[in-house]
Amino acid sequence: MVRARISGIGMHVPERVVTNDELSALLDTSDDWIRKRTGIGERRYADEGVSTSTLAIPAAEAAIADAGLTKGDIDFIIFATLSPDHHFPGSSSYFQAKMDMAGVPAMDLRTQCTGFLYGLTVAASFVRTGLYKNVLLVGAEVHSHALDFSDAGRDVTVLFGDGAGAAVISVSHAEDPSELHSFHLHSDGRYASSLCLEVWDIAAKPYIQHEGQHGVVPPQARWPRMNGREVFRHAVVGMQQAVQEACQANELGIEDIDLLVPHQANMRINELVARGLKLPAEKIVHTIHRYGNTTAASIPMAMCQAAADGRLQRGMKVMLVAFGSGFTWGSVYLTY
Repeated sequence: MVRARISGIGMHVPERVVTNDELSALLDTSDDWIRKRTGIGERRYADEGVSTSTLAIPAAEAAIADAGLTKGDIDFIIFATLSPDHHFPGSSSYFQAKMDMAGVPAMDLRTQCTGFLYGLTVAASFVRTGLYKNVLLVGAEVHSHALDFSDAGRDVTVLFGDGAGAAVISVSHAEDPSELHSFHLHSDGRYASSLCLEVWDIAAKPYIQHEGQHGVVPPQARWPRMNGREVFRHAVVGMQQAVQEACQANELGIEDIDLLVPHQANMRINELVARGLKLPAEKIVHTIHRYGNTTAASIPMAMCQAAADGRLQRGMKVMLVAFGSGFTWGSVYLTY
């Protein structure tokens, strides 16, 4: 079977930096409260008028360039997001047009915080079977336009930031040690309501209720909501198990991992996962203090930051792991 690898990565964030102190002027919170509970110090917000597909363009261009390719070399586009431009069509369609890549097949992927890992699995499968040679995988989010900036929304609002990350998945040639080795994905829909945004309720008629019909959309449906304790508990357990599953499948010890790149949801979650795995701090990538939770973009952004810092280098044994809404979780083991 043909081997697949990550041939290039890229990221992009908006210029606007939003500090905890800035949020404290809007919400009943403080820099100390946010840092202790999440590890976040700041995040980025996109300007009004910037869509998710637009934010993704510089990240995708950087990934294609990093792979030594051009747009003409890309055979397929996968766009992972929980903040699509519109209800339909998919953001991949808008993105494809803005990238001037008409004719390249494109699809959306909606598994939220694990979107990049699910996307890697799909992209690598395409490459391994010989269907496509170079797949562009994008994870992008504009969270800030759909957050509740009242005290009722505080616990969710302080977590999220905007950003985009991308990777190109290509054929791994015989002389190239880089390879996507194994994929371990899970989901449990019994917990779907533990982290959700219900404003688009197609079971309702009309699916968005306007004033004068059945009243305005209730706040609990208009904004994201989360059972924080339940998410936290399941995330720690699920991420640990996903890493252990990947290690077992590849006959690795935890000590063999050169770098762990976890989804950036909460610093405390990632620290507990690492502690449970007995993985030293110097082998873990943390970017949540700078960017907050960027959902589908967090892992490729963290990889880019680690590469820029010299921590992620070619030939390294790398473990990616994530947990998110759905619940969905999983890991991917690769040689970078």
